[in-house]
Amino acid sequence: MSVRVLLVDDQDLVRMGIRMALEADDGLTVVAEAGDGATALRMAHEHRPDVVLMDVRMPGTDGIQATTRITAELPQVRVLVLTTFDLDEYAFDAIRAGAAGFLLKSARPAELRSAVHAVARGEGVTSPRVTRRLMELARPALPREPDARLGTLTAREREVLALVGEGLSNPEIAATLVVEESTVKTHVNRLLAKLGARDRVHAVIFALEQGVRRG
Repeated sequence: MSVRVLLVDDQDLVRMGIRMALEADDGLTVVAEAGDGATALRMAHEHRPDVVLMDVRMPGTDGIQATTRITAELPQVRVLVLTTFDLDEYAFDAIRAGAAGFLLKSARPAELRSAVHAVARGEGVTSPRVTRRLMELARPALPREPDARLGTLTAREREVLALVGEGLSNPEIAATLVVEESTVKTHVNRLLAKLGARDRVHAVIFALEQGVRRG
């Protein structure tokens, strides 16, 4: 089945370009567009898309406010944030608000399509470069006391969480730990369940805020 996408950006030309990039894939369908966060929320309720491509900097109701409302009111809808700058603190705030990841608007069309499919499958979208920035932004907010959920993880699950926190993919984690990729997938699914993490990106945030590191 085709992934249904709601496209949100306050610039008409940007939306046109992204729509063209998405619709080059028969497996993606843009079901609606919005130029601001308030309209995005209304369209999300009306169309129930699989994925919302959300600009963060918009007049009126911005992408962070819209993401917070959409993820709270429509938990089955995934939000992928689009940003111009990879050092955009607004994008980080959107992830904390429930977004499944963020992607640069300068990403290649194939990368954009791949990211939308990944988010629709319930996977987060991040990268080592983005993760480093998340680490810098998360550091000032590190809690004084460790989260009790850490104690529910096995030693191996905690090790996998540390690698997830570094932005490594399942194949990269498998190579690092010298195990099968299917084994890594099992560990990731279990730790997500134990942490109550919405998806992989939120496991990254948890790992960074808790200071979970290798070694």
